Amino acid sequence: MRRINLDLFELQAFVRLAEHGSFRAAAENVGLSGSALSRLIARIEEKLDARLFDRDTRNVELTPQGHRLLELSGRILAETEAALDEFDVFLAARRGQLTLAGLPSVTAGLLPPIIARFAADRPDVDVRIFDALSDGVVAALLDRRADLGFTAGAVTASERLAFRPLFDEPFMAVAWPGGPLDEPRTYTWAELVGMPFIAMSPGTSVRALIESAVAQQGLSLRPRFEVSHLATAGALVAEALGVTALPSLTLPVLGGSQLVVRPLEKPIMVRRIGLVYLAGRTPSPSASAFRDLLLSTDFRRLISTVKTKQS
Repeated sequence: MRRINLDLFELQAFVRLAEHGSFRAAAENVGLSGSALSRLIARIEEKLDARLFDRDTRNVELTPQGHRLLELSGRILAETEAALDEFDVFLAARRGQLTLAGLPSVTAGLLPPIIARFAADRPDVDVRIFDALSDGVVAALLDRRADLGFTAGAVTASERLAFRPLFDEPFMAVAWPGGPLDEPRTYTWAELVGMPFIAMSPGTSVRALIESAVAQQGLSLRPRFEVSHLATAGALVAEALGVTALPSLTLPVLGGSQLVVRPLEKPIMVRRIGLVYLAGRTPSPSASAFRDLLLSTDFRRLISTVKTKQS
């Protein structure tokens, strides 16, 4: 089958001439001179090997071939306009899909109010959330299963990733009511690790920071229990099986609103939460819009608001 190669401007010029029935009027509409439009129509007819207009000194009328092309051109131009309108909506981040990967404490404890603001402004953007530990967040980004990620500490596993710090959260000591932390004061790491201790699994950012804090005091961490999930740690603390230390943002995930929480010092440890994304890659409009929203967020105020709602 012979390939016909007409561009959109040629189709638009043909349609305008068919509508106006005058080279002069159609030429003004498409921004050409009358002679230039006449040459353009002649090239279109040559490409198609079909006469589209019958011309005399006064009139321009469509041939049967021209009538058929006019029907098809209307469909092509309408579909093109609709497709470009849809692309314009996509560029404006008004429609599409956004996938966020993050630590459970971030996705459950901090992101919901930010996502609510994003969704209110862009109700036709579908948001998917993938909860994972830091390694899982990194893998989701590298595999292009997520647009943006939230991890603890700078990412050094891959040069393909960029890390943008967002906020720091302090570690807090956690115990059960009536337990060893009932005195309302600041506790030290040396005091805490001298008690039965419930630790997160090795390889997690929380475990690494706890071991660093303990090592700074010349001590070693010997957990009585090790768990993989925050809710499990909270359940064990609630049963008076031991104390733990966790970043403040993780506390709502523990599931125990009556637990005793105290500040920790010597040393004061913080976990740095940041935004992770593929370096040197252009984000989708939706991801770009969400990133802009994140970077304009006052996280200190947001964290304070979240804690007030949870108390």
